[in-house]
Amino acid sequence: MTTSDRIVLITGTSSGIGLAAAVAAAGAGFRVVATMRDTGRSGALTEAAEAAEAAGVADRIEVARLDVTDAGSVAACLADVVARHGRLDAVVNNAGAGRVGTVEQDGLAPVREVMEVNFFGVVDVTRAALPHLRASGGRVITVTSVGGVVGQPFNEAYCAAKFAVEGFMESLAPVAATVGVAVTVVEPGAVASEFVASQGIDLPALLAAAGPYAPALDAYVARTRTAFDQAQTPAEAAGSIVTALTAEKPPFRLQTSDRARAFVGAKLADLDGSAVQGMTAGWVV
Repeated sequence: MTTSDRIVLITGTSSGIGLAAAVAAAGAGFRVVATMRDTGRSGALTEAAEAAEAAGVADRIEVARLDVTDAGSVAACLADVVARHGRLDAVVNNAGAGRVGTVEQDGLAPVREVMEVNFFGVVDVTRAALPHLRASGGRVITVTSVGGVVGQPFNEAYCAAKFAVEGFMESLAPVAATVGVAVTVVEPGAVASEFVASQGIDLPALLAAAGPYAPALDAYVARTRTAFDQAQTPAEAAGSIVTALTAEKPPFRLQTSDRARAFVGAKLADLDGSAVQGMTAGWVV
């Protein structure tokens, strides 16, 4: 079977890594179902269409609505894709939401919201896709983050959700392999995309509400701005997703850059946690 016969569904494709991954996968020959929560969002469809046209792959990308937090939407989208194409060869779980804050100030509601999108949404899409991926010998590829390996200050909810996804996928991988489905997590570091802007951070208001945590938050934001000055482009990060789609035997864990590999490597070699704590403590002073 050629890649042009293979169907890949990608979540969260209205911008950033998801949009770049849709274009890159189509460029690699896949037929792409590019999903987003709100297909009527101003500019999203135009941006996706323009990117696809510019890459010469518009005929291999279709846009569909999928809200990963709505079980009915997940079931309907997967059923429609299989009904129209007769198969599903890969799912790329990319949809996600960020959160900057700390639990004493924020309470539980934002934590639950981030978990719904970043964890439970991934679980539900994966669950719904697995029967079809078993039939095709397909792949589950999930965009997590270096924040799914290294806990980061003021990212408690986001990192908790990404840690949960990593644990879920690491546990699922050997089970899925017994029925012919490969599982990979893709771990980007800093990526220059709308993901950061979409958090809608009002820094003065955030600092004003931070109380005793304001000095640490101010230091964290200053450090993070520096990190994003050296960020990858979404297209660079999407290259790793295409690698996971096309490799004969994709790895379980795949970082998107040398910086991401070094960052994750520091944690994986840190048996007592002191190295990571020493590193991240310097971000808040």
